[in-house]
Amino acid sequence: MWHIKEHRDIAKTCKKLPLQVVKKYEIWKDIIFRHGSEKLCEFPGFKDEKLTGKRKNQYSSRLSKQHRVIYTVKRDIITVYVIEIIPHNY
Repeated sequence: MWHIKEHRDIAKTCKKLPLQVVKKYEIWKDIIFRHGSEKLCEFPGFKDEKLTGKRKNQYSSRLSKQHRVIYTVKRDIITVYVIEIIPHNY
């Protein structure tokens, strides 16, 4: 089992998000908790990808067409750190 640590602002952010985005975030957390981040690639709806540039060493998963969850993975202690949930700019 994996540990999930959320940034202190995630709870406040979730209160402002649409309900369907929060529900998908809960599903995302359940998958991570049970199987780890590698399992996300089996679910095409999350479109999990490694980021580049300033966000090197971070990953992004799609929660809706607009919202993404940004996270990092620490394999040595089996922990996923949720950094933020942000609207995606097009």
